[in-house]
Amino acid sequence: MDLQDQLKNLFPDHIPEETSSENNIEENIWMQDAPIICKYEKRKGKPITILEGYTGADEDFKKLAKELKTRLSVGGSFKNDCIIIQGDFRNQIMDILKEKGFKVKRVGG
Repeated sequence: MDLQDQLKNLFPDHIPEETSSENNIEENIWMQDAPIICKYEKRKGKPITILEGYTGADEDFKKLAKELKTRLSVGGSFKNDCIIIQGDFRNQIMDILKEKGFKVKRVGG
């Protein structure tokens, strides 16, 4: 008898809920008309990519930052209404944002 059978015996009236996948993060993100600015900098000798210019809610921008970091498998943060991604990933980030329907403007380099 496995764990599922034991749980069914303990709670016969319980109907398990279906779990939703986390790939649908972008469903609730607000789209804007103005382009998001994607720029490249070096801080302390290390390259970073900065995204700024999003006019929606901070929570939506944080969701977008989390998704970018997981898809690119890199570190980063969300500070002062900017997404900071470690490394030079301008091309990949611009492709991801264009897939989602955002307008992106490349600044610098």
